[in-house]
Amino acid sequence: MTIKTSIPELEPGVPELPATVERIDGEYVLTARARIPRPLSEVFPFFSNARNLAKLTPANMHFTILTEGEIDMKPGAILDYKLKVKGLPVRWRTEITVWEPPHRFADLQAKGPFRQWIHEHRFIDEGDSTLMQDRVRYKVWGGCLVHWLVKRDNAKVFAHRNKVMQELFPPKDARS
Repeated sequence: MTIKTSIPELEPGVPELPATVERIDGEYVLTARARIPRPLSEVFPFFSNARNLAKLTPANMHFTILTEGEIDMKPGAILDYKLKVKGLPVRWRTEITVWEPPHRFADLQAKGPFRQWIHEHRFIDEGDSTLMQDRVRYKVWGGCLVHWLVKRDNAKVFAHRNKVMQELFPPKDARS
């Protein structure tokens, strides 16, 4: 699905982008981009393991995957987890809807706190680095005031995620 956004299309060399939210056709569209100074062949396998999501989530959210056993990432895969949002316990079920390694995958909230949450992850091979884009199309319960709070929290989560990715995947010459 093509989204009419003011943000330039994803392609090699486009700049990084902190979490940016636009309202388009009745939904919010969050786009965030980060350049990871490691090749796609090293970055994408990290995302192939759903259990690594806990490493990318701020500790104060107490994120825990409830799905037991091996999680085979493919369309139809279901992940159940729990977390805390503003101290309140939340259960969330995600379904993987697209799996196109190593360039793209998407998931949607099947059950959880949002009216809608559709999250597409894209990866662009730039040789020695990988440009990663998250695009989330979401709707909230409760209108503008609730969205104001959600928007701030989402920005913090994606900023944390980018910081962790830089720590996990430093430039080759910076690793010891």
